[in-house]
Parts: sequence; structure tokens; C-alpha cells
Amino acid sequence: MEEQNENQINIELSEEVAEGVYANLAIITHSSSEFVLDFIRVMPGVPKAKVKSRIVLTPEHAKRLLAALEDNLEKFEAINGRIKIQNEPTGFPMNFGGTMGQA
Repeated sequence: MEEQNENQINIELSEEVAEGVYANLAIITHSSSEFVLDFIRVMPGVPKAKVKSRIVLTPEHAKRLLAALEDNLEKFEAINGRIKIQNEPTGFPMNFGGTMGQA
């Protein structure tokens, strides 16, 4: 039998969690002891949006998450090209930049 490294963690991912939750808006707040990341799904024509997932992190883990995201973005852009960010006014466009549909 192979010996497990003392620092190795066995991580379990349930089928429900593996499906993921789609979010197109994130709101980040913090206090002196924690960072709170709220992930929200905003849909066109729906005036109310619910938080779909909330993650609470210590400041140290928030900084580690930032470093991991930066590293992964660099790797992604090296393979797929630079990610373009549109210069939009602050706020979230309820029509997602397209025309509003009519029935």
C-alpha cells in the first residue's frame, strides 16, 4: 500500500457540487477578519437577483485565492490569448448589451 504524504488532503466532490453554479456577478465585501464573496446570477428582464453562493475567507486565504487566480489567468491567456474586458459604465446592464425582446 502506498503511504500518503502527511500534507496531502483527500478532497471529495459530490455530483451536485461538481455541476457548479453559474454566476455572472460577484460582490466582495470584507471586515477586519474575513472576506465575503457573494456570487449572483442576474437575468435579463428579472428585476431581482439572488445570491447563488457565498464564500467566506480569511484575509490570508483571500490573498492566496487572488494569487491562484492571477496564475491561472496568465496560463489561460498564454494558451488562448488576452481576455478582453469591455469598458462599460459601472452597474450591470439588465439587457446584457443586446436589444430587449418583445412579445
